[in-house]
Amino acid sequence: MNNDQVALPASPEPERNWERSTLEKILLATIKEQQTARRWKIFMRLLWLALVLTVLALLYSAGRVSPAIAAPHTALIEIRGEIVAGAEASAANVVASLHAAFEDEGAQAIVLLIDSPGGSPVQAGIINDEITRLKALHRKRVYAVVEETCASAAYYVAAAADKIFVDKASLIGSIGVMMGSFGFTGLMEKMGVERRLMLAGENKALLDPFSPQDEVQRAYIQALLSEIHQQFIEVVKAGRGDRLQVGPETFSGLVWSGQQAVELGLADGLGNLDYVAREVIKAEKIVDYTQRQNIGLRLVERLGVSLGEGLFLAARAAGAELK
Repeated sequence: MNNDQVALPASPEPERNWERSTLEKILLATIKEQQTARRWKIFMRLLWLALVLTVLALLYSAGRVSPAIAAPHTALIEIRGEIVAGAEASAANVVASLHAAFEDEGAQAIVLLIDSPGGSPVQAGIINDEITRLKALHRKRVYAVVEETCASAAYYVAAAADKIFVDKASLIGSIGVMMGSFGFTGLMEKMGVERRLMLAGENKALLDPFSPQDEVQRAYIQALLSEIHQQFIEVVKAGRGDRLQVGPETFSGLVWSGQQAVELGLADGLGNLDYVAREVIKAEKIVDYTQRQNIGLRLVERLGVSLGEGLFLAARAAGAELK
């Protein structure tokens, strides 16, 4: 080196490269750690979802009807509470129970144990029609046994039975159709509330509680109810036949005690479940075929779709992470 040359400082490049390399390693390690943690999180979610689905499936299966039993017995199907879609006494549940009971060779006859205030005429009609069809197909008799109440749609169902047994204090009948609503037009006027309703179709606001009652629409609804009432009457007449003592109040919507119902031909006699199984069917062993909508079943219906979607999304996310 000449004396005139000046010594240059060492280049900082190697030091910077080392820092960059170290930072890259730290960042990569951090990202890898985060990915691993995310994968474990997704795996645990999938595991919990699988566990929940398994438990729900077990609970769901616990609510299904009993398997076929070869020994002679009385098949029991309970109809309790409102007969409406989605309820335990819905047509879907009762019809499924009926199929299992009728198809079991050991079932000597079917007993409908009823305690219901009524419900939907559509749901009751489906059950009534299926009882009639299955009786003709399998040549088995059906008996209705009433505990507290068998009214309205519940009696619609019972009318399909070969015989109806009641307690002397049971409530029977209510052969009628009802539709209720409210009218708030007077209250709205007092409160200074203006109703602003736009519609296409002059009858679209039928039975709107915030609009004045239209007499033409009221007459239309009344005719509709009368038609459904007449359908109910025809079902009762077909089911009870000559046993029914028709009077001016038979189809008026009144209810009667069990004792009165027997006298009017709405029921055949007094008796409970054990009596009918022992004395009428001659098969004391009782097997329950009721399709019960237990907690697990309701959870499956309400959460099944959400859980399925969650499982799909979690699996898709896991697949994306593992790429």
